[in-house]
Amino acid sequence: MTISIWRYSHLALAVSSFLLLLLASVTGVILAFEPVAQKIQPYHTAGFEQASLAQTLPLLRSKYPGISELTVNHHQFVIIKGSDNKGENLEAYIDPQTGKILGTPEKQSEFFLWVTDLHRSLFIHETGRFIIGLTAFLLLLIAVSGTMLIIQRQRGIKRFFTRIVKENAAQYYHVVLGRLSLIPIILIAGTGTYLSLVRFEIIPPEKVATEVDFDAIKEEPRQEPASFAIFKNTLLSEVQSVEFPFSDDPEDYYTLKLKDREVAVNQLTGEILSEAKYPTAQLLTELSLDLHTGRTNIIWAIILAVASGNILFFIYSGFKISFRRRAKSIKNKYTLDESRFIILVGSENGNTFRFARAIQQQLIKHGQKPFLTELNNYTLYPQAEHLIILTATYGLGDPPTNAKRFVKLLQTTPQAQPVRYSVIGFGSHKYADFCKFAFEVNQMLSHQAWATPLLDMHTVNDRSPEEFSLWAEAWSQQAGIALAVLPELRKTQTKRFETLTVAANTCCENTEGTFLIRFQPKRKIKFTSGDLLAIYPANDHRERLYSIGLVQQELQVSVRLLPDGLGSGFLHRLKPGDTIPARIIKNDHFHFPKKATGVLMIANGTGIGPFLGMICQNSQQTPIHLYGGFRDRESCNLYKPFLEENKTAQRLTQLHLALSREGEKQYVSDLISRDADLVANLLATGGVIMICGSLAMQKDVTAILENICQTKLNQNISYYQSRSQLLTDCY
Repeated sequence: MTISIWRYSHLALAVSSFLLLLLASVTGVILAFEPVAQKIQPYHTAGFEQASLAQTLPLLRSKYPGISELTVNHHQFVIIKGSDNKGENLEAYIDPQTGKILGTPEKQSEFFLWVTDLHRSLFIHETGRFIIGLTAFLLLLIAVSGTMLIIQRQRGIKRFFTRIVKENAAQYYHVVLGRLSLIPIILIAGTGTYLSLVRFEIIPPEKVATEVDFDAIKEEPRQEPASFAIFKNTLLSEVQSVEFPFSDDPEDYYTLKLKDREVAVNQLTGEILSEAKYPTAQLLTELSLDLHTGRTNIIWAIILAVASGNILFFIYSGFKISFRRRAKSIKNKYTLDESRFIILVGSENGNTFRFARAIQQQLIKHGQKPFLTELNNYTLYPQAEHLIILTATYGLGDPPTNAKRFVKLLQTTPQAQPVRYSVIGFGSHKYADFCKFAFEVNQMLSHQAWATPLLDMHTVNDRSPEEFSLWAEAWSQQAGIALAVLPELRKTQTKRFETLTVAANTCCENTEGTFLIRFQPKRKIKFTSGDLLAIYPANDHRERLYSIGLVQQELQVSVRLLPDGLGSGFLHRLKPGDTIPARIIKNDHFHFPKKATGVLMIANGTGIGPFLGMICQNSQQTPIHLYGGFRDRESCNLYKPFLEENKTAQRLTQLHLALSREGEKQYVSDLISRDADLVANLLATGGVIMICGSLAMQKDVTAILENICQTKLNQNISYYQSRSQLLTDCY
């Protein structure tokens, strides 16, 4: 079954029964304290577990000649009934070792009687019992559907008890407490259902009693009760009750009701006159009563009280989760037929809609026409120019419920005009399939003739405001629309500028217009290769981002001078000693992997910038294969001495260069196709592929990698993307 079926079943069952569950849970918590209150009464005696009937019955018979019955209740208190020496009725708790009276049984508390009637029948007799029985069955179904949801959430039954990712308090504790309370709740629901079936004789009663052949009763050889084998071999802890013979007549006998059988014993000889084992149905009924009420064990009674209390919390948290999920109501100011910006959302729990609405509001603020909807509602958008997709991943890399139809819709509904797209994946690195569905969506869009990427795909870990802000800044730069971050980020994120001093600038060394510029921070700051440098060339809101390489403890960026380029022109004019204000932005998803069997780096043009720093930092000499694409030899001469030096120092293992306008006129994608076996082996053995450069190059390379993954590894490329074995930072 799909996750949506389990979820809707879980919700429907909870909604239809929550009032009765609420009542049953409250009364259940109260009633769980009755056995606790009884257990702490001072009627339990030392040595009870070792006492036998051979020791106890003769003692009591001699001390209380009028005794008619001995009972061991569920708390293991011994009670005798009969008459005392004065002929008056006697009912008392006694010490089975000494026969001492310990107290007198009291009637059940009026309060507990009232709560018991409410819990069992709602004060409406058999009709109420039927309703409560049905409620117990619905609780059992809720527990089963909840278990299936947890299995789906945890990516399989083997991970059932692995760590829960905390998305919000209600959802986190709903799952955590659900796992801890699962067995007690299933037992409460299952035993309650069974007892109802017994009550209405759907499970027919099979009570038995001993049948004695009076003609076969013998009077010899006589023995004292203390010598009876059955008495010596039966402990008090195995007894429910003992009925004493009314007279000395041989036809009067002892009736022993034990845990599993009933026995008739000749009072003169100790011979077993008859024995009847209880049927399975009767034993299950007793067991169900013990488990449902906690009457035999104080610890189990407390567990039942906690479990019943948890049901109350589940009612609260479950409805809170549902209301949160339904709070994703979509309001659009513009219709899909007139909107230039289409925002599509895939979200299982509604959390991603918060980010989507922020984008929608910002676009409206800037006079644009956005349209927000779910991925399942994808259709033709006649005026669309930009497609923004925000999606989470659910289960084992599956789409959220409101995105399950998107793949099919995308394949059958191409847009009529060119559209630029950007995909943002939401997930958690605690899961193996991090943003897997988002990677699949991005890959599918890359195969659409009408779709052109505006940005490389971004991921957001644990709904990080900083990571979402990074996407917003990059999107703003490419789209030319200032997209402010979420309102709450304005409170938590303050832009701290660093003062950077130009240490070197190779702006005059390359006629192709590509240059390297290095900076020294004024103060010691923590950054690494792959992080981003944000500069403000016009001292206004316009921000330009460049990927950083950490080289010889200096911050280095590789830049290509563009005609009328705001950022590149500004950097090209800087001279050693000049200072600029800038920001360092953490870019954790594109750092050199700490643990990898090898790293394959793919770059074209200035995309090689962060890789220069990573190679320089490769002190552990992790095998690195660098594939660089350039126009001609002159354009790669800027980097070649550095690369050869690091190859000699064994920080770089192999260097492969593709020149598109000289020699064989190859692109870097051609080199990857040539070395398909190396690529496949690297991924299969835990290696990592990193891509940095233009989006056009990334699209070509990713298509080749996808083919390699499918033909040589029998996996989709999203499998490796979601496991951080394919990292990209393209523009």
